[in-house]
Amino acid sequence: MPSRLRRLRRLRRPQIALVVLVAALAIGYTINAVSGDDHHTGLRDGTVALSTLPAQVGDTVHLVQAGGPFPYRPDGQVFNNAEHRLPAQARGYYHEYTVITPGSRDRGARRIIAGRPGEFYYTSDHYETFRRVDVSR
Repeated sequence: MPSRLRRLRRLRRPQIALVVLVAALAIGYTINAVSGDDHHTGLRDGTVALSTLPAQVGDTVHLVQAGGPFPYRPDGQVFNNAEHRLPAQARGYYHEYTVITPGSRDRGARRIIAGRPGEFYYTSDHYETFRRVDVSR
């Protein structure tokens, strides 16, 4: 009988380890799903309404739609998407524009990236993560 108990205990350890591993993976998946980050692309799930973003984002989007004038010389240059954080497109598809940051002595980290007409992405952390912007809301 004691050898049978030892065998049962040996079987329990791997089973417990498996349950713990599955639970840890499930928790990690849940955290990623809740945060909404797609770490492969840097594009966050969902679309954000323009009206919920800082007013300067709206100002920049309206300037892009009007064709300028833009406050910084680099505005309108091609955004290469070198880190592949936005959906893959041909070179020259995306263009970047500065979103003025009050109190900043330089261009700051905020940008609007524009694709085809009406397609806008916002980053507040200098291209680390992006949110698609719904300009109709």
